[in-house]
Amino acid sequence: MLKVAVAGASGYTGGELLRLLSLHPHVQVVAVTSEKSSGRPVAEIFQNLKGFFNLTLQPLAPQELADKADLIFTALPHGTSIGPVSEIVKTGKRVVDLSADFRLRDPSLYQEWYGIEHTDKGLLEKAVYGLPELYREQIRGAVLVANPGCYPTASILALSPLLKSRLILHERIYIDAKSAVSGAGRAPSLPYHFPEAHEGLEAYKVGTHRHIPEIEQALSDISGEGITVSFVPHLIPANRGLLCTVYAPLASSIEVDGVITVYKKFYGNEPFVRVLDPGQQPNIRNVRGANFCDIGIAIDRRNRCIIVTSAIDNLVKGAAGEAIQNMNIMMGFEETTGLMQPGVFP
Repeated sequence: MLKVAVAGASGYTGGELLRLLSLHPHVQVVAVTSEKSSGRPVAEIFQNLKGFFNLTLQPLAPQELADKADLIFTALPHGTSIGPVSEIVKTGKRVVDLSADFRLRDPSLYQEWYGIEHTDKGLLEKAVYGLPELYREQIRGAVLVANPGCYPTASILALSPLLKSRLILHERIYIDAKSAVSGAGRAPSLPYHFPEAHEGLEAYKVGTHRHIPEIEQALSDISGEGITVSFVPHLIPANRGLLCTVYAPLASSIEVDGVITVYKKFYGNEPFVRVLDPGQQPNIRNVRGANFCDIGIAIDRRNRCIIVTSAIDNLVKGAAGEAIQNMNIMMGFEETTGLMQPGVFP
């Protein structure tokens, strides 16, 4: 059994990690941490996990985690992972970090978008971006995997086949994204208070969201040239789910069937990407609780524009599920282990 620990286990992502890890046949969770909930049993924080874990949340002590576990998931707030992750990696243990602290290769971009100077640039150079569909071979040998954000996962998966196949022009790529309230985390905040969010829909951080450079970094990798996008996120009154609608000008006169063929070939061996048939569009309800990304494709012929939609559960394929997928690759397990279950319906 692989011994794992979860640092920052009391948030939505931490709880989802524990739920999914409880299903994994090769994993034993040996330690969980939380600063705010230290001393409380896991089942008190997450009553859905009652009977699955006999663990008590402890303050974060990186060396102690490294002594107990072979691999550590760090689900800490952005800007707080660098120190603990650095300490753990120095012990020789492997880490999947779910914060943004090791996603951007250029430390100047990290400082520009997150307002924090990166204090371990050497480790940053060794980190591997954890989107398996694009970086699987690098993930296999990684000591530190930087788990992608939820918006980047859905956006990058939607656009990668188009860029790889040169089917679109790069000058005008627009991403309209909508995420459920759980994407903002578990800490109470006025915009996510029920009366504030329920029956509402609004754009936020228009053109300034911190996930923009992360999206552009991966799309530039797949394209082989610098890619910029216009990205607008929205908050929707739902607990889970994320839907991206991507618009880009076509570079050829290809029909929908041809584009779907390109996508099915690109993702043909990917267990968690489902390319829908012509006329079908993804819905967040169909991926709730699952590690799938569903992709739908249409063409607006009048405007010579391709429209790609992608749907994920922001807490699973957008966070915890993808982290476990990365762990499976790193440790040599079958990639789908503990993750191959359908979404919850209705």
